[in-house]
Amino acid sequence: MKDIALKDVRTFALMGHTGSGKTSLVDAILFKLGLNDRLGSVDNGSSAADYTDEEKERKISIFAKPFEGIYEGTNRRVEFTFVDTPGYFDFYGQVASAAKAVATGIIVIDASSGIQVGTRRAMNCAVRKGLSKGIVITGLDKDNVNFEKTVAEIKEAFGELCVPVVVPSGDGVIDVLASDSDEVADYKSALVELAAETDDTLIEKYFAGEPLTPEEIAAGLHESIAEGHFVPIFAASGKTDTGIDEFLEGIIRLFPCPSEVVHLDVEGNEIPPQKDKPFVGFVWRSVNDPFVGQLSFVRVLAGTLTPDSEVYNSVKGVKEKVGNIMVMNGKKQTVVQKACAGDIIAIPKLKTTGVNDTLCAVGTDVKCPPIEFPEPVMFQAVWAKTQADEDKIGVALQRVIEDDPTLSVEHTTETHEVILKGLGDVHIDVAVNLMKRRSKVEVDLTTPKVPYREAVRGLGQGHHKHKKQSGGHGQYGEVYLKVEPLLEGDEEWFVNAIVGGVIPGNYIPAVEKGVLEGKNSGALSGYPVEDVKVTLYDGTYHPVDSSEVAFKIAGAKAFSQAMAEAKPVLLEPIMQVKVTIPDHYMGDINGDLNHKRGRILGVEIADGMQVIIADVPMSELFRYAAELRSMTSGQGSFDMKFSRYDVVPSNVTQKIIAENAKNDE
Repeated sequence: MKDIALKDVRTFALMGHTGSGKTSLVDAILFKLGLNDRLGSVDNGSSAADYTDEEKERKISIFAKPFEGIYEGTNRRVEFTFVDTPGYFDFYGQVASAAKAVATGIIVIDASSGIQVGTRRAMNCAVRKGLSKGIVITGLDKDNVNFEKTVAEIKEAFGELCVPVVVPSGDGVIDVLASDSDEVADYKSALVELAAETDDTLIEKYFAGEPLTPEEIAAGLHESIAEGHFVPIFAASGKTDTGIDEFLEGIIRLFPCPSEVVHLDVEGNEIPPQKDKPFVGFVWRSVNDPFVGQLSFVRVLAGTLTPDSEVYNSVKGVKEKVGNIMVMNGKKQTVVQKACAGDIIAIPKLKTTGVNDTLCAVGTDVKCPPIEFPEPVMFQAVWAKTQADEDKIGVALQRVIEDDPTLSVEHTTETHEVILKGLGDVHIDVAVNLMKRRSKVEVDLTTPKVPYREAVRGLGQGHHKHKKQSGGHGQYGEVYLKVEPLLEGDEEWFVNAIVGGVIPGNYIPAVEKGVLEGKNSGALSGYPVEDVKVTLYDGTYHPVDSSEVAFKIAGAKAFSQAMAEAKPVLLEPIMQVKVTIPDHYMGDINGDLNHKRGRILGVEIADGMQVIIADVPMSELFRYAAELRSMTSGQGSFDMKFSRYDVVPSNVTQKIIAENAKNDE
């Protein structure tokens, strides 16, 4: 957007566990770039990054926010485009989105807290997205912290490829590559060796004992980062403005520019990042701005975009008119006259475009791979507080899920509830507050009803004669049927075993319809019935009074009677969960899962964490996100997916039946 060559553009996202100092680092960078005339603070609500009402009230980052500014470096002017991301797991979808918009992931670690679950999650995200990676250690101004100890912990977690390039010293920092101090000699030696390994000429020079020039070292480390063989560690403090210049200089010197990053379309073809190529942009976030309306955040991957132009949405198959193009710096919006490869821009008021859409030049058809978002783990039923809210709740829900793809809404026909699904209780609570602020809609949340099913474990006989005479044509239909479990491999659930025409063939479909209606309400507690085989084997009819309605009623009544005799059982949905926790929480979590009627299937180790795999009834998991966070002090996380329906234990069944009977009174 400025007159900056592509080689002088850097894009990165600040990622890490909540409370690690990301937002303070962003505020310090914004101050350094002249985008803020004072050093903002999360604590007093003056942060330029956490500026929304929700973030100020909770004192945590909730939304991924891009920033752009020019840095007057030691040797050149560089355009930084970077994104601040939340550390709270409930908002991990924002991290996944931001990772799609940048070339580099900077993992922020607080020295007093060390490696936490959010640290590993952020590093895993950067690895999966193929980002170049760096680490910033913050919090070194706190009491009882040790830089070397934190570095050792990082190496243990992520490998020996993590080496400091900026280290603390007294009240300041030392740039390892620019220093000949004995204090950093070991670190510098490790960096020189990493740089030499990237080039045959450099390795020969290194083994010959010849010193590498600063330019050769920087070029070698740049290549090593690109190959994933080196992760530089920086020391910096946003609150004290220490090490910020050294960090930014390191970004310039070591990390890739947009032209060095390969982006592929869904067919595996490379998207050329040059400014003179056809335009390609990927929508990584969508926001409903109270003043501008819908804003689509776009990472420009190739070409140049100008205002008042037309683009093609290749995912939706429609053309869109681009009006203004804006650069976002927090809540500040600046209209610009063009956007080029590497830029992150916001386009207002696109009619059909949303997250994961690809915009490209008219006449081309490029589709980018979509962002993979985590599945929801927290479900809440949503009820409008007033009739006025009821009229607007649908639109309000649609607006929040358009802004956040990790939220979803399900209208359940079985329980007649609207279910709001998210990644945790805080996630749901924020969505509800946004509905109130943006759409003036207030709702109540309740624990959803469990979509139980009913089945049978034995054989049951059913008979019903429907006979009604009221003058003229009456109603007559008699049905005999049996109900039994539907075995795997059975091709038909409804079997017509009538012989001799005791029920004419034209009435058989009516019996089946009656049975289908009966299956909507089982014998135990009125839940839908599944996995039953129904055999119609006898009956009678009247040549004048019989009708489809009569046989439909007889079929439903006979089925209900047969169900009651066929040893009916209640079925409940079982979810397979994967709970990721530090080792020292294993006993507590195992015990809690057993208490929830869970069945432990196995335990794995992933990225230094224990992963418990278990089958757990859905009814026990509606509040598990909050419970797990409480039990593990925020160190645990989990995901889940539907596994199957299974029989509810008899003691639990009786409680469910009694509770339903009480609610029906």
